[in-house]
Amino acid sequence: MDRAAPVDPQEFSPVENDPPLRGWRRAHIVPADGLGAVRRALLLALFAWLPIAFWAAANGRLSSMPSEESLLAHYGVHVRCLIVIPCLILGEEMLHRVGKHISWQFGTSGLIPAELRSEFGVVVGSVARLRDAFLPWMVALAVAILVSIADGPSAQDDRIAWAVGPDGLVGFGGLWYGYVVRPIVVALLLGWIWRLVLLTVLMWRLGRLPLALVATHPDRTGGIGFVQTIPRGFAPVTFASASILVGRWAHEVVYHGALLAQFQPAAITYAIVWSLALLMPLFALCPILFTTRKQALPMYAALVGEQARLVHRRWIERKHIEDEDVLERGGIGVMADAATVYAQVKSMRVVPIGRRTLLAIVAPMAIPFLVLVMLKFPLKSILLTLVKVLA
Repeated sequence: MDRAAPVDPQEFSPVENDPPLRGWRRAHIVPADGLGAVRRALLLALFAWLPIAFWAAANGRLSSMPSEESLLAHYGVHVRCLIVIPCLILGEEMLHRVGKHISWQFGTSGLIPAELRSEFGVVVGSVARLRDAFLPWMVALAVAILVSIADGPSAQDDRIAWAVGPDGLVGFGGLWYGYVVRPIVVALLLGWIWRLVLLTVLMWRLGRLPLALVATHPDRTGGIGFVQTIPRGFAPVTFASASILVGRWAHEVVYHGALLAQFQPAAITYAIVWSLALLMPLFALCPILFTTRKQALPMYAALVGEQARLVHRRWIERKHIEDEDVLERGGIGVMADAATVYAQVKSMRVVPIGRRTLLAIVAPMAIPFLVLVMLKFPLKSILLTLVKVLA
């Protein structure tokens, strides 16, 4: 796709046509009409891991060193190369589908009236231009390089112990890991943070439009509940980022007898910060949901009150009512209906977050941490403990 090509507001994707994808397409690694995520994930993972593995094998550092210092024992290296990098690339497919589904829903669900179509296109087009810009990705790459230089591989760093030679110098494998693998991971993570910012900007700008929200909609978010799928689009990134932490801690637990409790503050901090970050696009819609609920409540309260007064006059006082349009001919069921509608408005959420939203964050985050727990407490011992408790 050409960078200047017009964007269909109902086909917007946070991934399609961004600078890295355009670069892969120019290299003829990715087809012009697809993302080629699988081939990119495989290529970049092998590019990151194979030089380290070959060097370690050639220098007797793959597994023949003391067990705690061999390359195989340093799980963090393998996790970054073979799990994190593929997840960060394969995740683009999921975010691509989620983004297109959300933009399609905005365009077809009635939220965008005919008179707002042009403004909707302007908003999506402005975010698409941000997506296509080179500057954020150049900044991400520059930051990744600076971080790798500032925190380069050191012989005193336990994470690089497998690459330190008898002369006390870091070998090629350690240098490759420090100056190639780590910058790739950092740049990919920063790229995903940029995509999260893009979606936050998109939701914020769409939330400033006079959307045709329905306060009584059964999704309890005015008909905009489909945006709750945004965190699901980042599930592979959540899994990858948690795996980075667990990969480092797993070595400490298995080979240095570290206690899980010492990682608890960092794990809690990560869980809170990343969860709040993923919810930012949804928080951006709070103002319009709050305003819709605030305006609808008194109107529906007045309707319920008026119906109740008319029902009282008609069926309790047995008086004739001139205008019975809001009453049922056969009885007082209209009051129950009105009360139900009012209850729907009152229960409307001002933040479009539900159980599935939280599950999409917690589940991929919890899996790596469960693996860490099982390294410390093998499944067999856990099951035996449960049997003893239940017996």
